[in-house]
Amino acid sequence: MASKKYLLLAGAMTLLAASPGFAQVKPNYDALDSSKVSAKNMAQFNSFRNNQSDYPAKPRNMWELGFHGGYHFIKGDVAALPGFGGGLSLRKAIGHTFSIRGEYTGSFDYGLDYQLKPNTVGGAWNPTAAANSGNVVPNFKTATHQLSLNLVASLSNILFYKAQPKVNWYVFAGYGLMLADVDVDALNASNAAYSYSGVNFGGKKKDIRDQLKDLYDKEYESNAPSQGNRVQIGRNDDNQLLRHAAEVGTGIAFKVSKRFNIGVEEKITLPFDDYLDGYTAGAYDGSKDFFSYTSLRLNFNLGNPNKRVEPLWWVNPLDFAYNELNSPRRMKLPTPVLPDADGDGVTDQFDREPNTPAGAPVDSHGVAKDTDGDGVPDYKDKQLITPTYCQPVDADGVGKCPDPECCKNIQTGPACASLVFPSVAFKGSSTKVSSDNEAILGSVAATLRSNPSCNVLVTGHAGAKGKKGGVDLSSRRVDAVIDYLAEKQGIDRGRFIKQNTPGESSTVDLAPAN
Repeated sequence: MASKKYLLLAGAMTLLAASPGFAQVKPNYDALDSSKVSAKNMAQFNSFRNNQSDYPAKPRNMWELGFHGGYHFIKGDVAALPGFGGGLSLRKAIGHTFSIRGEYTGSFDYGLDYQLKPNTVGGAWNPTAAANSGNVVPNFKTATHQLSLNLVASLSNILFYKAQPKVNWYVFAGYGLMLADVDVDALNASNAAYSYSGVNFGGKKKDIRDQLKDLYDKEYESNAPSQGNRVQIGRNDDNQLLRHAAEVGTGIAFKVSKRFNIGVEEKITLPFDDYLDGYTAGAYDGSKDFFSYTSLRLNFNLGNPNKRVEPLWWVNPLDFAYNELNSPRRMKLPTPVLPDADGDGVTDQFDREPNTPAGAPVDSHGVAKDTDGDGVPDYKDKQLITPTYCQPVDADGVGKCPDPECCKNIQTGPACASLVFPSVAFKGSSTKVSSDNEAILGSVAATLRSNPSCNVLVTGHAGAKGKKGGVDLSSRRVDAVIDYLAEKQGIDRGRFIKQNTPGESSTVDLAPAN
């Protein structure tokens, strides 16, 4: 009988595992979500969120209410017949691995032997034994009520290569308190002893049992012998055994949804009593009876999903860590440090001239500026603005202008449109005129003093897209250039015209305005 039971159990587990209906649904759990943290754990949650602690707070999680039923039998001195049990359970997680489960189980167990045995228990079996040379064929009916408290350990929710578990394998052990009503069918309908003279005990086991089933009336009218500790509860007075028991078992559950899962479980109950089947082999028999219960379990998660996560045995504790590594939200990432060998503000990756001297003004590509285009970079050029007609220049960037043929025909002042002014470069988000730029603006001021009728267009650039923040920075740089020429060089502010346009956002350009 037991072998058939385990075969059916294996088949049920295989069917459940192969079913496509058990879809994986990832729990909606975020370690940074305060709505699922209880008030007592909020201090730890805030500490973790603010990077003051490495460990997140334990979230509130749902309770599991279960209903179970299945095959129940007693393994003892009497051959068992199929019985059944059922009940309900309530389970709560302690952590991701351990949980506590309280459970009630009610059961009916039956047994009928197929061979003559000596009457070692006496009591209700004495009349039958007297009529059959001191032998009986034991039978029993045992009704039980059992309360259990078990510690459950989940073994399959710490997954290193998958997301949330859809199958939960667990083991458990705990304590049970049992009331067992054990009765035997020792007398016939006439309240007389049974006679086994018509039973052929030399035949097949099935044939013997069929003859005994026809013989017995199945009334179970007598209290079975026991070791004492009876209370007056049960179908017959003074017939209820009160027993403590140890429980062990294992099970597997399959997730159907966030609210529901189906499981198969095997539980062994050890009450340390040899009379639960109404018979004992004798004082020298060291074995004890025990209960075997194979059940199908329907489990429902109870709780508000907006405030609680699924029971923690369905939550992979590595989920947050792996997601944080993939897409950091809490980790403090160091500011990237990009190499800039020459310190010109343009990283080596984009620097087209990676060896410019320190302090040399460069463009956005890291190339030293050459304002007048004479081939001598500004940091070497002793004449920053050399007119084209005075070029080529010497090694210091100084050109040679040809002498005029006749000074009498030279106009008193050059045309404003022919003037050439340099650009002023700023680093980063700075709006301060640097010492390098002071030299450049000094030459601009000298040119304006020599040409008092010429005005200057001062152009700032708000970046390629003209964003709001860029316009503000550009305007402040334009003001800084005008302030320096007006306050430090004494140029009339009325000679400057301001504008902002898209373009290279790190420069301010100067050009003739009339």
